[in-house]
Amino acid sequence: MKMDTRSTAINIVDLSCLTVLIVVILLRNRGTKTIQIIKGVFIICLVKILSSLLGLKIITALIEDLTSNLNIVLLIIFQLEIRKGLELIGRGNFCSKMRLTGNETDYILAYDKALQYMAKRKIGALITIERQTNLDEFIETGLRLKADLTAELLINIFIPNTPLHDGAVIIRNGKIEVTCAYLPLSTSDSLSKEFGTRHRAALGISEASDAITLVISEETGDVSLACDGRLLNNLTREQYLSFLTEKLAGEKVRGKNFLKFRNLFRKEHGIVAL
Repeated sequence: MKMDTRSTAINIVDLSCLTVLIVVILLRNRGTKTIQIIKGVFIICLVKILSSLLGLKIITALIEDLTSNLNIVLLIIFQLEIRKGLELIGRGNFCSKMRLTGNETDYILAYDKALQYMAKRKIGALITIERQTNLDEFIETGLRLKADLTAELLINIFIPNTPLHDGAVIIRNGKIEVTCAYLPLSTSDSLSKEFGTRHRAALGISEASDAITLVISEETGDVSLACDGRLLNNLTREQYLSFLTEKLAGEKVRGKNFLKFRNLFRKEHGIVAL
C-alpha cells in the first residue's frame, strides 16, 4: 500500500513538472511562429489518434510513415528554441559570473545624456548592453572600436550619413566594443507593424540573450527598451532611468546595500520608480 501511495505521489509530481514545463514554453513563445509549429504537431498527433480509433488504415499508415523519425524532425525544427532554452538555463545564478566595473552610475548617466540628445533630434539609435550572456557571435559581425563609453561618442556614432551609424552598438564592461553590428530579428507576431527593423532587432537580441537594448525611433524620437523578450516602448526619462538603475546598477549590490544604493541614486538624479 505504501508503494502504491509513493508511486502515485511520484506520478503526480512528474505530471505537475511536465505541465509547468509546457506552460512555460507556451508562455515564452506566445505570439511567435513556434506556437504555430506546436499547433501543427498537435493536429497531426490528434489526426493519427482519431484515424487509428476509426480504423482508417491508409491515413494511419501515412501518418506513421511521416512521423517515424519525429524526434529528429522536431530537433531540426526547434533547434533555435532549444538553443535559447539551454542559454536560459545557463544564465542561472549557479553558473553566472557577475561583471563588476564600479562605474555603473556613470554609464547610466552617459546613456541618459546620449538618449536625450538623440531623441530630441530624432536620431535613430540601437544600443545593446551585454550582461551575463556572451554576445561574441554578434560582436563578430560589427566593426571593432573598443572605446571608453561616453555620451559624446555614442551621439557621434549615430549621426546620420556617417560610416558607423548603421547597425547596433554593443557595450561590454563599460566599453563600446563594436559598432555596425547585426542583431537577430524577432519573429514575434505580437510586435506591432508600426515598429521597424531597429525595434525588431532589439526584441530579437532580448529573446536570444539577457542583454538590454535601447532604441530611438527616427520617425518619432521615442525611446524604447528591450529586455527578457519584452519591448517597452515610448518610455519617459524617469522610466528608462529607473529600469537601467535596477538592471545595471542594482544587480551589483545585494540586500540592504542595494536598497540604499538605489534610493540614493534615484534621489540624487530625480528618478521616479516604475
